[in-house]
Amino acid sequence: MMNTSKKLLSINNLKKYFPIAKSSIFQKEQLYVKANEDISIDIYEGETIGVVGESGCGKSTLGRVLLQLYDQTAGESIYYGRSIAEVAPSYVKETIVHFHRHIKKYEKLREKADKLEKEVEAVGEEQADFFLLQNRNLAVANAQTELQHIVKIVGGFFAVRDQEGILKNLEIYKCNIKVVKLKKKIDDQKVQLDYLEGKLDDEKLTDKQRESLQKKVDRQKAKIDATEKAAQAEDERFNALCAKLSEIKDKYRGNEEYDKYEAMLDNGVDLARLKYNEIRPLRRDLQIIFQDPYSSLNPRMTVGQIIEEGLTTHNFYRHGSKAMKDYILQTMAKCGLQDYMLHRYPHQFSGGQRQRICIARALAVKPKFVVCDECVSALDVSIQSQIINLLEELKEKEGLTYLFISHDLSVVRYISDRICVMYLGNIVELADAETIFKDPRHPYTIALLSSIPTTDLESLDKERILLEGNIPSPIKPPSGCKFHTRCYMACDKCDRVPPPLVEVEPGHFVACHRLEKKLDEDGNYLFELPKMVKKTIKTAEIQTGTVNADSSESEKTDFPIEELDAKIEEQQNGVVDMENDVDAPDAIIAEETAKRSLD
Repeated sequence: MMNTSKKLLSINNLKKYFPIAKSSIFQKEQLYVKANEDISIDIYEGETIGVVGESGCGKSTLGRVLLQLYDQTAGESIYYGRSIAEVAPSYVKETIVHFHRHIKKYEKLREKADKLEKEVEAVGEEQADFFLLQNRNLAVANAQTELQHIVKIVGGFFAVRDQEGILKNLEIYKCNIKVVKLKKKIDDQKVQLDYLEGKLDDEKLTDKQRESLQKKVDRQKAKIDATEKAAQAEDERFNALCAKLSEIKDKYRGNEEYDKYEAMLDNGVDLARLKYNEIRPLRRDLQIIFQDPYSSLNPRMTVGQIIEEGLTTHNFYRHGSKAMKDYILQTMAKCGLQDYMLHRYPHQFSGGQRQRICIARALAVKPKFVVCDECVSALDVSIQSQIINLLEELKEKEGLTYLFISHDLSVVRYISDRICVMYLGNIVELADAETIFKDPRHPYTIALLSSIPTTDLESLDKERILLEGNIPSPIKPPSGCKFHTRCYMACDKCDRVPPPLVEVEPGHFVACHRLEKKLDEDGNYLFELPKMVKKTIKTAEIQTGTVNADSSESEKTDFPIEELDAKIEEQQNGVVDMENDVDAPDAIIAEETAKRSLD
């Protein structure tokens, strides 16, 4: 299903490698932990993206990379909550000023990527060395990223190399810088004005003090008016420069090469290219709720101080103002915290209350995107439901967008609009929540869904898929499909060729060589059951008490239940000699015989 909402984040070919220190001075190759590999996903305003997968698959790393708490190795993270005109990042000026230098850099990267590509083709993808493939992939990603960096700023001028148009872009940027600074100055002046007006409400003021304070208020209003006029003048100049740039572009419209790159112009902000002082103002838009509420709160600060810290940092209110206190109390009330908790410390709260404090801290600065990193995993079930309902309620009221990371598939199904399944740093399946549960196409997704605990007796008749072995090392992952070493549907092609993320149906993406339906309408498997699939005890036998439903040993055995019944009956009648019957598991027969004699 196509999402018609406005795009908030666009992630393209994101990679996050953690370098490993060389064990010896003689070690030539640099090894990396590949936490995230070639991740591409669009996140839309007002939706919740659920991210699931085994521990170590890169879920939390992805969330932190999107917030730039970790620097990404390659790829783009384009944020559309603010435009380039609003942020005026320095990388725009640097790209324009050193335009020809960036072109030379791209050409060198492209040559390197082509050279490595030829080396891989010479030996074959199947026979290529691991390090050769790793270097090829990084070189291709770096070349593509550099091209995007240039084109998204200068557009079609990359093809025609028009110097006048490039210089006009530079003038527009310089003018934009002034506009941004003036608007920030206006915001700061308004915060000061609110503070002064708040002091005027103090009934203890004398007439002389009130008169003096009123003069300060009037002077502050005059400053704001002057700054607004200056900002308006710069805005008019900015619009005039944009009109002149449009005239220059009209000369090249219709040129195929020019139009190709002009269509790649992007007004979004590339978070990965921002400097520390540039991304800091965007922290108010991009927040995180950490997994552990016990360690993520400062034990030396009260609840009020914890929430206030972000508000003063991002200049929402002046420290100590009445408006600040009122706003903090309002935020606490939204998150289910009482007024009397304002001056209490984190250690005086339960786990659920601490998590509410974390949520209040994140939401106080009015974010647009929130990463919920296992934010309910440390809580009991009843508190989990409260926190989940709270997040849903706040999402509707505030128009928030969530990246919800969790191991609990039931929770993810409840809260998520779309679900992203990750394995060893890659996205293996992406679709809306209903599709993931009703029509999973990737073998790993099916295995995860079959592991969900249930109290429904009818579901006990279904076979469960038990994956053998552990997740391979992210330092040197398997060739081809990373899941093929544990996959119960793997073929020869899976060993050699990495599967691309393909859209099998509108909005449903799968990275697998076998894209056919895996489940029917009743949830039954449409493929032959593998050896590692273990049959569960039949519902009828559990209900009649023939087999102990709580016995884990009976579930683990591959020995058929019907044959076991027959052999036990024969043994009881003296037909079968337990000690000499090699086909029957002695322990099982002895256990079941004892149970039935007691019955």
